[in-house]
Parts: sequence; structure tokens; C-alpha cells
Amino acid sequence: MNTVRVGFVGVGQIAQHHLRTYRDVPGVQVVAACDTDAAALAKSASEYNIPFTTGDFRELIARDDIDAVDVCLHNNLHAPVTIAALEAGKHVYCEKPMAGAYVDAVAMAQTAERTGKRLSIQLSTLFSPHTKLAKRLIEAGHLGRVYHARSTGHRRRGRPYVDGYGTSSFVRKATASGGALYDMGVYHIAMMLHLLGNPSVERITGKTYQETDMDPVRRELGKYDVEELGLGFVRLGGGLTLDIVEAWAVHQSAFEAPSVYGSKGGLKLDPLSYFTNLEDVPMNATFEVEGADWRKHVLDPKQQWFDSPQHHWIGGLLGEIEMIPTAELALKTMLISEGIYLSERLGREVTPEEVAANSVSTAIAL
Repeated sequence: MNTVRVGFVGVGQIAQHHLRTYRDVPGVQVVAACDTDAAALAKSASEYNIPFTTGDFRELIARDDIDAVDVCLHNNLHAPVTIAALEAGKHVYCEKPMAGAYVDAVAMAQTAERTGKRLSIQLSTLFSPHTKLAKRLIEAGHLGRVYHARSTGHRRRGRPYVDGYGTSSFVRKATASGGALYDMGVYHIAMMLHLLGNPSVERITGKTYQETDMDPVRRELGKYDVEELGLGFVRLGGGLTLDIVEAWAVHQSAFEAPSVYGSKGGLKLDPLSYFTNLEDVPMNATFEVEGADWRKHVLDPKQQWFDSPQHHWIGGLLGEIEMIPTAELALKTMLISEGIYLSERLGREVTPEEVAANSVSTAIAL
């Protein structure tokens, strides 16, 4: 196809970011949008010149002038809308996390495979200049044998709604299923899996907490029942390991950046730093990432398709590039996150098979 015609399901806060990004993506046209909030829908249609609007997503995905659907809904709505759109013959770009439950994410992936349609998940950290350069350095062998990675995310006081921003939908299992791990952790865990070469998951252990004081009125109104701190340790294929600490709220200064450990060197991300020995002398170095990224774009026009997850998805649909398997990375991230929740409940390490057997759909019937 020469132009990808996109329809939006949901025009809320995150959809506004998607719509603004598409303005900078060549070869895409937003032709339709759906939302149950008529006023918000009309505003978005006017601002972004969207010709068709509806309050029923089924009407949108039934249209033959739409090639792909961008799903911008709360977590437990991802699976039912994505699956319906795939079965209607549309490619799908879905917000993170992939779904509210691992079993629902598996159903999404299986539907994409069965229908032959592309499914991509919004994993913006994969496309930062720091991550792209880190991937190049690892693949070029500058770290030697990579054996461990650390996934971190920190907010001192950044819980949605109860700390003053966002809606209560982000802190309720009924709509979000999870807290810090699903909201922030998905970015960092998927990024580390990508840097490690997308290894298999063998065993998972973890713990979650909700301990930091919050405004009692907001607690009651928000019905806050998800974690603010998630911790995990994952045994991966090939002898690799990954540890995780993801905080919405914690009485600590900022954590160290996500990092990768190798036999010859190590990396910390953003700012990208390299640690090694020269002549048996420890050496720390930083990279001029922005300049390197600019030169890469000048020398290779296809680099534009790696500027954001939306650039990447559209470039893949246009046949310009081979796509990073974001759905596969997001599915493994769901497996790890739900594995941490299951480990918390059982008080022990768990296997992927146990996670799959115990996963219960949280998809909201439509």
C-alpha cells in the first residue's frame, strides 16, 4: 500500500499523543475515529481533520476505507477491540500494556497469526536514540557475553489520581488490572528483553507493595487496589537473568538507569554510558548519542521508520522495513508481570506454564 488509512478507537489523553505523532509520519492518513464521549470526539475530529466519527467501534472497523486501527483504550478493553478489529481484516496498533491479563494477550497474538494481520504494541523506549545505539553496541560484541540486565523505573510520588493527575481508571484492577508494572514497567522490561535478544522466559519470582501514604479521600474515591512498587527476578533462556524494580511511589531518590552486564563491558542507558577495562584499568565512557543518531539518519533514509513506535508500524505496513516484533516482546512482558503477581500470591517462584494455567481473562465484554 502507498498510504495507510487509520481509524482510532478512543480519543482520550493518550490518543492525543498518537494523533500528534502521526502528523510527522509520512504515508499515513487518519480517516476515522470512535469514542463514546461525543464532545471529545468532535473536538479531535475538528483539530485533526478526521472525516468520519462514530460512537460505535463496530461501525468503524466495518468500514472498507480503513486499513488499520489504533486502539487507545484502558487495559481491559485492549483485547476485545483488538481481536474484533483483526477479525474484521484490519492491522492493529495497540497501546501498552498488551492487555489486562496474559491469557488475553495470548488471544490477541493468536488472532493476529490466524488472520494474517499485523499487530504492534506501543513500546516507545525501543525507539529512543539511547536504546538503538545500545542495541548496536551489544550486537557488535562490545559487551562480550551478556549475562544479566536490570530493569528500573522510578517515581518519588507519581501514582495516577491519588497523587494529583490522571483518572482513577489507572489505579483500579477493574479497568487497569495492574499498577506500576503495567503502567511503567512494560516500557523498561520490554526494552531489556529487546536488548538481550528476546530470550525465552524460564522462571519468575517477585513481590508487590502498596505502602506509601496517600490522601484518604482520593484513596476512597479512586478505589486504589493496584501495586505502587513491583519487584521481580527472572531466569531467562541461555543462562541470562533479569531483575526488576518499578516504583510509582517510593521514599528514595532516583534509581540507577536500566543496565546490561557483559563479560567485557557494561552499559547504562539514558544517558548511555559504557564501562570496561583498558590495560586492566577501569574505564567509564559516555556517548555522543544525538550526533550519532543524526548521522545515521543522513546516511540511511530508512532510519526515519525507527523514530517512534508509530513510525515503525507505518513503515512496516508500507513495506519499507522489517519490523521489530513488538507484540512478541509485549507478550513476554505480560508473562513476566503476571508471573510477579502470581509469585506474590503463591509466595514462591513460578513457571511460564503456571502463569498460563492461572491467568484469568479481565477483558470487558462489549
